[in-house]
Amino acid sequence: MSVRDGLLAILTLGPAYGLQLHTELMSRAPHRKPVNAGQVYGTLERLGRQGLLHVVGATIDGLPLYALTPSGETAAAAWMSQADARSLPEWTEMLDQILITSSVDSPAATQLVRAYRQWWEHYLAVSRGRTVTDVGQNAGVKLALRAREAQSLSALDWLAAADASLAEGHTGRPLSGDRPKRGRKPAHTG
Repeated sequence: MSVRDGLLAILTLGPAYGLQLHTELMSRAPHRKPVNAGQVYGTLERLGRQGLLHVVGATIDGLPLYALTPSGETAAAAWMSQADARSLPEWTEMLDQILITSSVDSPAATQLVRAYRQWWEHYLAVSRGRTVTDVGQNAGVKLALRAREAQSLSALDWLAAADASLAEGHTGRPLSGDRPKRGRKPAHTG
């Protein structure tokens, strides 16, 4: 998953601290294997250097609270509104984008789902449009075309379910108020 993009999307909900963001990321993309908390902190540091987020205060126990800058808001909005369908979408990346966006901004997720559905419908039509004369007698090519069709049908089935779920309007949720027991406190200088 693009940890970077997932964190930016989650931060559109408001300021959060590192371990909170780690927990939010894992709960909003439950299909993924766990992301190392250190990867989240490293990504937050890079996003800060890139001017996409900044520290806006601290929790009562001294954990830094991260918030988006205007550039970070722009980057998050772009990721949540543009289906990456220039070529065959990577399955887990598509799920990440739709699931995280649906938990943050349901209308944006609906648009993503529809854009991906359009891409997969076209891909399926092109696959089905290939004829025996196009592929010859090559069994491998025929099998590959069958795989393309099966993949397209699976994607379209899941996207239809996602669209139906989004239509029910129960996918968005705020940041959790649960407090993990640990977190990375800022290094003291001086």
